Amino acid sequence: MSKVKAVSMNDMQPSLYLPRFLPYRLTKLSGMISRSLAAKYSKMFDLTIAEWRIVALLGSNPGLTAREIAPLASLDKVSISRAVDRLSKSGRLEKRILKGDRRSAALYLTRAGKTMLAEIIPLAQNYEDQLLAEFSPDEIEMLDSFLNRLDATADALG
Repeated sequence: MSKVKAVSMNDMQPSLYLPRFLPYRLTKLSGMISRSLAAKYSKMFDLTIAEWRIVALLGSNPGLTAREIAPLASLDKVSISRAVDRLSKSGRLEKRILKGDRRSAALYLTRAGKTMLAEIIPLAQNYEDQLLAEFSPDEIEMLDSFLNRLDATADALG
């Protein structure tokens, strides 16, 4: 893989040099990682990317609604609805209608869903370890800090 020359985007105008355009790079990286993980989880657990994200979120935040999951999982309503239906039909998720709002349901992993998540967690952690293997602990902390700052800035711009 060739290294990309360090050039300011302002120096590149009026054209856009895509390999240095941060939104493109992050989207490309995210897609590569998501597809790689999805290939593993699809074969092993019959899960889509959306289903994996929902399972992971409910593992640490039981009782979220589909509306609450959407921004956390970066998924649209249709993707969430399909994933929730598939997870329910497979016995991995249960819906509990909320009092006072019959249109919304709190979502919970079933015993089968929790068991599956317990099998996925070490695989996901191992995958992350492999991604970060070339980084020092200080670099990992810096990366986390940078990503948090980018997240906050993007949120403010959005």
